[in-house]
Amino acid sequence: IIVAMGATFNLILGLIIVAVTLAPQKAFNSTVVAEFKENAVSEQSGLKVDDKIIEVEGRKIFSTYDLSYAFTNVKGGKIDMVVKRDGEKVELRDVKFDSSEENGIRKTFGSYIKQTFSTAASYCAVVWWSLIDLISGKYGISAVSGPVGITAAIGSAAKQNLENLLPIMALITINLGIFNLLPIPALDGGRLLFILIEMIFRKPVPQKYEAIVHAVGFALLIGFMLLITAKDIWTLIAG
Repeated sequence: IIVAMGATFNLILGLIIVAVTLAPQKAFNSTVVAEFKENAVSEQSGLKVDDKIIEVEGRKIFSTYDLSYAFTNVKGGKIDMVVKRDGEKVELRDVKFDSSEENGIRKTFGSYIKQTFSTAASYCAVVWWSLIDLISGKYGISAVSGPVGITAAIGSAAKQNLENLLPIMALITINLGIFNLLPIPALDGGRLLFILIEMIFRKPVPQKYEAIVHAVGFALLIGFMLLITAKDIWTLIAG
């Protein structure tokens, strides 16, 4: 429990920042289709008014945040999705889009709480799918930023207003929490893995072997961090 608390409180802090971010908003964006433009190809593809988009290309949709991310990963202009229509799930194949519409949900205490958790869940989903996309090769090393790149992004957002800064802070905090829980040596998740092994087999992994695993993992993480930092610095200089 103690090992997991650091990452857990990162996730809780991210949730709190999301709540602060949403507090001033008078209405929330919705994943429910409000209306179509005349001759919209998405309507001709089978999408209907009042459809609630719950899945895109096999990825669960919690809010418009991860809906936008899911759309950026679509190739060929056609999307397979699952919508909730009249209380039932309906699968739609090869839905095409040439425009987008936003529908405002009236803000109440209930919708505020629901939107806070769904937005935080979206941040978690985007972090997870971003990692998968990176590992699968969909994105290259140029899409990764370290402390230097993140600081530059935060500085750019801070120059604008707090409204732009808070979502980045929430995403970074949630990202840190999720990453620390991954079963990577030298991170909290790696230590949790050894604890789980001990719980299952009722016998701890010999300390010398665990120390070697964490040392190798730490060295690899430091090397990766140096690589990303060098890339970020070069990007700033070149830019």
